Amino acid sequence: MLIDRAVVEVRSGNGGDGHISFLHDKNTEWGGPDGGNGGDGGSVYFVARDNLNTLFPFRHSPLLSAEDGGKGMKKLMAGKRGNDLLVEVPTGTIIIDERDGHLIADLDEEGKKALAAKGGRGGRGNASYKSSRRRIPRIAQNGEKGERFRLVLELKMIADVGIVGLPSAGKSTFLNLVSRANALTADYPFSTLSPNLGVAYLEDGESFVLADLPGLIEGASRGKGLGTSFLRHAERTRVLVHLVAMDGTSDPINAYKTIRKELSDYGGHLEERPEILVASKMDVEGAIERKEAFDRALGLSSFPLSSFERGGEKAILKKCEELLSKAPRFPLKGEGQAEEIKAYRPLEDTPRLDDYALTPGRGKEDRGRRRPDHDEHRRRDDAPPLASKESRPRGAPKGRRGQGRGRSADRRGLLRLRGIGIMDKRFLEAALGALASLLVLGALLLWVLS
Repeated sequence: MLIDRAVVEVRSGNGGDGHISFLHDKNTEWGGPDGGNGGDGGSVYFVARDNLNTLFPFRHSPLLSAEDGGKGMKKLMAGKRGNDLLVEVPTGTIIIDERDGHLIADLDEEGKKALAAKGGRGGRGNASYKSSRRRIPRIAQNGEKGERFRLVLELKMIADVGIVGLPSAGKSTFLNLVSRANALTADYPFSTLSPNLGVAYLEDGESFVLADLPGLIEGASRGKGLGTSFLRHAERTRVLVHLVAMDGTSDPINAYKTIRKELSDYGGHLEERPEILVASKMDVEGAIERKEAFDRALGLSSFPLSSFERGGEKAILKKCEELLSKAPRFPLKGEGQAEEIKAYRPLEDTPRLDDYALTPGRGKEDRGRRRPDHDEHRRRDDAPPLASKESRPRGAPKGRRGQGRGRSADRRGLLRLRGIGIMDKRFLEAALGALASLLVLGALLLWVLS
């Protein structure tokens, strides 16, 4: 069963969160931060395959999702990278964004690969935030969310020559005559319900692919009947063979103008393709007179064709070969539109990773004031937020909740001294205690000597 259009939902993997941890073992008391980074999420790719010819597996709008990235772990272990999802589609499939109708990719060659949804980036662990100013970072970065949206898949068959015409013009019969195709033919209109492909071989060894495009009636370009479903298959053709029946059941001139108008109204540059005008069913009585009147009215010269008597098909194939050698590749409908380019610029008020600490010599109003960081980094507009292990550290002012460590930094053993640098608080307390003991002993010695 030929399914040439389907709607699918794709979701790329989320990036793994960074980890917050510190090294603790029997040989290392203060090992420092060792939280690893999160893994990147998997992406969704589409690849073209020649051995497929239908979008039947996607008829129920499935969800195509890639694997999420793993979370970071302690001991600087990064999270597992999510596996990419590779979706195989028939060669000739185009991928369209359902939101704005933008053409994402045209898979017109075997093995051609296109990225549909990019996986989220993994977050940074607290080990990556370590610096000379920030010895004990208790922050980590959340992983980026993956993309999720709906795509339209349309199959446009790969053919060099397209056969067009009103119903019962002899398109399927002509395809069976010049190739080994076995298209259904009958003495009633609309006997062909799906496009048929055939390969024509010439005497000089050349060959090309023909496509029978059924269902073209007046109003087909506006969605009447099945015209729009089949006109898309004509977009990849480079030459059109236009069949007009001379059996007397309809006006040939009106039939020709109807098809030309539908090709022009549909778009996709179909009317610009080289056309071979063929007068079919020439074995019917009176067909020769109708062909002569048809050529005089249009000022054109049509090729006579009689599929019953097998006459005229070789001249048509020879003309197709001649035009194919000169015809260029025409762009698809919607191809060449300007693509939206996303630009990421830093914000003027880029958030900083504030570091709150006690500084001797300052008043209470200066405590907790933001200090500059040497390892600040600019963040993209859509960068994920930072995760903190403590929503409000003990001792931090309520008005500055979540902005830094506050007085807890001093209680954790770090003290900033002007002109000296960073010293261990316990060492300082021991030194002050020893000095006090020496003063007491000196006082006792002076009292004894006096």
